[in-house]
Amino acid sequence: MRCRILASTLLLALSTGVSAGQVYRWVDAEGITHFGSQPPEGQVAQPISTVTRTYQPGMPVVPDAPAADAEQERIDREVKGQVAAREAELKQYCETLRTNLAQLKNNPRVRVEENGEMRRLGEEERQARIGETEHRIDTDCR
Repeated sequence: MRCRILASTLLLALSTGVSAGQVYRWVDAEGITHFGSQPPEGQVAQPISTVTRTYQPGMPVVPDAPAADAEQERIDREVKGQVAAREAELKQYCETLRTNLAQLKNNPRVRVEENGEMRRLGEEERQARIGETEHRIDTDCR
């Protein structure tokens, strides 16, 4: 009887690792890290170990795959840098649009340079540019 209990306890303890499925990690074009049981098509996904370890004092902590983690961190930094640069460009663009809109609204005598010559905008043209600038701000700047 003891042997059956011991054998079934041992089988139960060993079967927990078998029931765990493979987990994958990937980063999308916006720099967001995703986890899932199926790797995405057309993207590089890294399998992640789901085996849990118990920490004992004095035991050294060793990462699973330092080369893969370093490569992923480099990719993460690169994508985050690209996103930050795009956000900075958009912020500057929106600031310019808002400045131009304020000048168009507050100054009835707006002059523009065309073909090397300065000319004054008519009221209809000024109102059209105000509408166009407001539309750009609404669609591009949040």
